[in-house]
Amino acid sequence: MKSALVLLSVLAVSQGIIRIPLMRGKSARQALEERGLFEEYRRKFPHSPAAKFLPQNEQSSVPLTFDPRGTYYGEIGIGSPPQVFKVLFDTGSADLWIPSVSCTSSACETHSKYNSSASSTFQASPNTFHISYYSGFISGSTGYELVKISDLYVEHQIFGFTDTEAGFLEFQPWDGILGLAFPGLSNEGGTPLFNNLWNQGKIPQNMFSMYLSSSVEGSVLVLGGLDSTHYTGTMNWIPLYQTSNFWNIQIQSITINGNTVACSGSCVATVDSGTSLIIGPDRDINNINGWLGASSDADGVASVSCSITNLLPDVVFNINGYSFALPPSAYIMQSGSGCTTGFASGSWILGEVFMRQFYTAFDVGQNRVGFAQAV
Repeated sequence: MKSALVLLSVLAVSQGIIRIPLMRGKSARQALEERGLFEEYRRKFPHSPAAKFLPQNEQSSVPLTFDPRGTYYGEIGIGSPPQVFKVLFDTGSADLWIPSVSCTSSACETHSKYNSSASSTFQASPNTFHISYYSGFISGSTGYELVKISDLYVEHQIFGFTDTEAGFLEFQPWDGILGLAFPGLSNEGGTPLFNNLWNQGKIPQNMFSMYLSSSVEGSVLVLGGLDSTHYTGTMNWIPLYQTSNFWNIQIQSITINGNTVACSGSCVATVDSGTSLIIGPDRDINNINGWLGASSDADGVASVSCSITNLLPDVVFNINGYSFALPPSAYIMQSGSGCTTGFASGSWILGEVFMRQFYTAFDVGQNRVGFAQAV
């Protein structure tokens, strides 16, 4: 029996890395702007991207943040037969949750809903879960299911299915969230899906990586290793900084034209696929935006003239002896209302703006993050 189990494990690992296509859909901001509701929602649900990274002893429960710019998601199947859901693959959280058929909130009506009675593999759990937000929350029940991700099946995966959701989720392009942070962060109290993939011998390396494209299609989540077709040069590895449940690294400085403009004397940043912008303390962000000639409004949105964006300098992140340069094409975002920078206030987070420029690897086994120039 033991030799048979070893053989099955070897066969599973030999299948190689798994690629999950990610879509860059219409963001909540775009959907709200089309309906003339964005300003109302921005006031009602202020974006606080750093809230979910507070120490747990400073939270009444794990905050869920409303990021109106976030757009990347992929599909998974839950149950037997699989019920398909679009999920945000979030390196800043550790839980899997989706809406359920028992949810009567308006936000659930615009998304796919899970029906436990339609699945032959559902196992109930006595536990509930609750994720708070300034102006609302999500809550529901937990259970265990068979989860299909690409061609892989994860057995006995804990997940949450909501019966109440805050209104800001109505305009998100995804149905739920699949967390990719460390197990100690789990609000549901179980083993995160990626860790189960490794524990069940489904992937060749205890690592995943992401390529985020600027186009609608072409982005990918890679499970079990790296996909060298999406980056050039070598992968530059940075050890995780101190003990944390997040993907935290230390930045030595941030420079423009050789001048230190932020993170003087080093700072710690979280690499988070669930945050759209690059976030930092007010003083540092204001200084970066000042060097870029940007003017900020009352909500902290920094605008620049679209006619000068190609003249702006690179913003260089100096990390572990490597220099990662963000050109204006990476940090300037253009919409119908003009051009804004990808820098906003909060605790240090390297979000989608950084990850689009650099293919990002998350090495669970070696406790490190890798960056390489994306192509």
